[in-house]
Amino acid sequence: MTDWAIEFDDVWKSYPSYSHVKGGLKHFIFNLPSVVRRSRLANENGNGNAALSALKGVSFNVKRGEATGIIGRNGAGKSTVLGLIAGVMRPTSGMVKVNGRVAPLLELGAGFHPDLSGLENIVLNGVILGLSKAQVRRRMDEIVEFSGLADMIYQPVRTYSTGMSARLGFSVVAHLDPELLLIDEVLGVGDIDFQKRSLDKIRDFKKKGTTIVFVSHSLSDVNMICDTAIWLKGHELSMKGASEVVTRAYIDESG
Repeated sequence: MTDWAIEFDDVWKSYPSYSHVKGGLKHFIFNLPSVVRRSRLANENGNGNAALSALKGVSFNVKRGEATGIIGRNGAGKSTVLGLIAGVMRPTSGMVKVNGRVAPLLELGAGFHPDLSGLENIVLNGVILGLSKAQVRRRMDEIVEFSGLADMIYQPVRTYSTGMSARLGFSVVAHLDPELLLIDEVLGVGDIDFQKRSLDKIRDFKKKGTTIVFVSHSLSDVNMICDTAIWLKGHELSMKGASEVVTRAYIDESG
């Protein structure tokens, strides 16, 4: 068995220019002449099919049981890395290899059905994430208690605030048994008490030997949770090493 949980080998991820029009489809339709003109210019310059690169030749490994933070400015490619690890997208070129059962804490609550109750959505999401209905039911009381939403658990999720949906989503994933946990900026969910419980739960995963990949703009959280860190800069790997060393270099450059 390999010691690596994640392997990235010269990974490139690019998107054609038309797939990244600001404002989405409506903007594309109402600004068609200018969009076509920009696309034509991109093609004339020889880069029309890869006008936007999310990652450029990124290579790194994450050991089993290691907690690795990913830092960088907005648009550097951090969420793209998580998407590739989670398997929701494929690289344009290069190799991504993941060894282990993945549980993503990405867009918390994004997969909930608005007309189903919180309780029904726990079952639905637990099954989607790989548990049997019986396993979800055995953990139901713990999930509800952890979420702090017992008073609302029989109400449809459309009546929940964004924060409440995110808390419920975190609570479901926090009671799985993942081998590899992906976390994208979720420690700000809920009140101070819930944030503390969330952080404690992530530490529990780490003690159990779960491999963790943690994307965050909070360098203090990265240093608190992670053994190592990866700094993405301009869609490329700028640095990888001990978390405190990498975050210090990032701070020094940012001024």
